[in-house]
Amino acid sequence: MTNLGDLHNKILKNAIKAFSPIKIRLGGTLQDNVIYQTKNHQQPCNPFIKNTTALFGFTHGCLPLSRWDEINRFFQDTGAVYTFGLNVLTGKTVLKNGSTIGAWDPTNAETLMRYTLEKKYNVYGWELGNELSGNGIGTSISASQYVADTMTLGKMVNRIYKGIEPKPRIIAPGGFYDPKWFKEFLADTTNTLNVISHHIYNLGSGVDKNLTARILDPSYLDLGADTFKQLESIIKASGSSASAWVGEAGGAYNSGQDLVTNAFVCSFWYLDQLGISSVYDTKTYCRQTLVGGNYGLLNTTTFEPNPDYYSALLWHRLMGKKKGISIVLMNLDNSTTVDVKLSTNSAWRLHKHRSRTHHDHKTKHVHLESRSTKRGSKIGGTRIRTREEYHLTPKDGNLHGKVMMLNGKELKVNSFGEIPSLKPLSMNYSEPIIVAPYSIVFVHLPYFTLYACNS
Repeated sequence: MTNLGDLHNKILKNAIKAFSPIKIRLGGTLQDNVIYQTKNHQQPCNPFIKNTTALFGFTHGCLPLSRWDEINRFFQDTGAVYTFGLNVLTGKTVLKNGSTIGAWDPTNAETLMRYTLEKKYNVYGWELGNELSGNGIGTSISASQYVADTMTLGKMVNRIYKGIEPKPRIIAPGGFYDPKWFKEFLADTTNTLNVISHHIYNLGSGVDKNLTARILDPSYLDLGADTFKQLESIIKASGSSASAWVGEAGGAYNSGQDLVTNAFVCSFWYLDQLGISSVYDTKTYCRQTLVGGNYGLLNTTTFEPNPDYYSALLWHRLMGKKKGISIVLMNLDNSTTVDVKLSTNSAWRLHKHRSRTHHDHKTKHVHLESRSTKRGSKIGGTRIRTREEYHLTPKDGNLHGKVMMLNGKELKVNSFGEIPSLKPLSMNYSEPIIVAPYSIVFVHLPYFTLYACNS
């Protein structure tokens, strides 16, 4: 979910442009309480009003067409593409037991969609509903009804965008993974669904005092792989061509925790998630949020980037580059320095090379090796090769600080609101990579070809 706030803010614009290309998801809990203003709208277009007795704690709110125009101009200016979350509860009745009955009424959504096409606004995807799968949050929709509603959306998109390619993606359900629910939903939407989206908050509640301990525990982080693995498996079994997306993930729910999910320490969790999700063929990972709450990539008032913004930017720019390969190394220990030695012969493996202790500071030497195979690897030429290194550390060693250092220099926007350039260190390929305590290192090997990654 994204709270775009002041669309004229220079830092906000530059922060988005720095990622180009980038997808932004517009949606969240209150999307299922939204009415879209139309050209013939007779009723006042009122904003949300807090009401603790109402569903989701707010009254219904209205999206003015003037704001919709403003948002689209903003995306055109910044070069971002976006997905938009539609209100799937329109036409449904919420029962006292928390479930819903009735089919989705797409009338209001169709009016918005037609207006959007008429204005030539480019929507990457239309997402149906938010966190209403399985047991749901606030209320829920059965898998069979969600199938019917998704098919209604698919038919509507095909009708409105007839003759236009590519059409906006059909995305659903944007909820928490429930194996039985997702399996049924996928089985019956194989010809309609383009993206199956799910949400992750695997660190727990934002008020939990153990968030930092969980982030720094590798065994806890590894538990996050199970959802990705299961979802990949049921997609393959269903025969669906849908891609898996994480539609929302902020670490800890209920707006995260100040000085944790918006601080340096959170990058250990975030980058681990990006790595694990990619292993299990997740195509897009949407961070909760760009702006908003205690888990935003940008400060909610100044728009100054928080540490995870720079971690995400480096990942975006380096991982999957066509030339060479990139790796990420993270040291979750507060007193151990890790030396990583690279050698090439072919299939990658990482193992402890040697270790020594001096005073109270331990140093581990790790050997990253590649042995020759059919698919193999190579480093071209015989001259001395260099690699690029990006060392991320917290300012003054403060894990809960909001200032990130790159190769010993503080990352901050300048007086013009420009995002700092992320310049690497150029290192001799034969020298070990030094991973300091509580640090993250991106390494790009521009001259290294790993054929298995290019197949």
